[in-house]
Amino acid sequence: MDRALYGPEGFFVRERPAAHFRTSVHASALFAGAVAELLVRVDAALGHPAELAFTDMGAGRAELCSGVLAALPAPVAGRVRVHAVERAPRPPGLDPRITWSDRPPRGVRGLLFANEWLDNVPLDVAETDGAGVPRQVLVRPADGAERLGEPVRGADARWLERWWPPSPEPGARAEIGLPREAAWAEAVGSLDAGAAVAVDYAHTRAARPPYGTLTGYRDGRQVEPVPDGSRDLTAHVALDALPGTALPQRAALRSLGLSAARPPLALAAADPAAYVRGLAAAGEAAELTARGGLGDFTWLVTEVGVTGVLAAVQDSAEARRSPRAR
Repeated sequence: MDRALYGPEGFFVRERPAAHFRTSVHASALFAGAVAELLVRVDAALGHPAELAFTDMGAGRAELCSGVLAALPAPVAGRVRVHAVERAPRPPGLDPRITWSDRPPRGVRGLLFANEWLDNVPLDVAETDGAGVPRQVLVRPADGAERLGEPVRGADARWLERWWPPSPEPGARAEIGLPREAAWAEAVGSLDAGAAVAVDYAHTRAARPPYGTLTGYRDGRQVEPVPDGSRDLTAHVALDALPGTALPQRAALRSLGLSAARPPLALAAADPAAYVRGLAAAGEAAELTARGGLGDFTWLVTEVGVTGVLAAVQDSAEARRSPRAR
């Protein structure tokens, strides 16, 4: 999976991800505006440092970085340092204010944002055999053919026991999230102070999918997860195994000022152009917060030396119903 996604001929190295799947970043500039508002809140919580960092993990072609820069108020934009973290080469013509690296900068103060990044952190899959033993799933890269390997042991087995207890049913699957714990710990550890946010489709220990979620995407369609470098490989994230507070995207975005309310009808007569713009914004906000769609993404907020950057959401009834990490 690592080679197929990030090797010399890997999907994320040679392909433009936006051509194959659509994230909240691509759905509307309102998403970048909400992230910019969150960065402003982190800035205030840090006491307005002389240099403020915004780090975008799995930056694609820096669409979110560019959008956040455009949305920031001038006093903050003048102090911010934007870091796009991606394994692909730097895109030509990128704003020179955006630095490009394959690792996050360390020792910074600010906001680290990982939109649909953890779901692409490679992991192993376990499947229960006919005797009820969870075994490693081995895959042939050329065509995706699978067979069962050795029993899962050691740290992987301990992770499964704690976070995704193996089912005795033959054919049941689990995706071992230990590499994602390590990846998130490293990302959060790059901050001296601030907040780290991971946004992904997620599941919790009480409701793990019995046959896993590993799949592929190519040209906007779901395809078999063949690890040949021709497609995205993704699996939902056991976010409850990571430290932080989890809440639905719809709640997070609403707390950051996003509203799907239609503009008042009187505006149509007073300023027709503004009314049309308001309708368009309301439609985009509705898509970003929709149940059964983008609104079902989970935001995991891990704070480092600050508190309450999304306090308004954490106090809401919807947030209290959301899964909480350890």
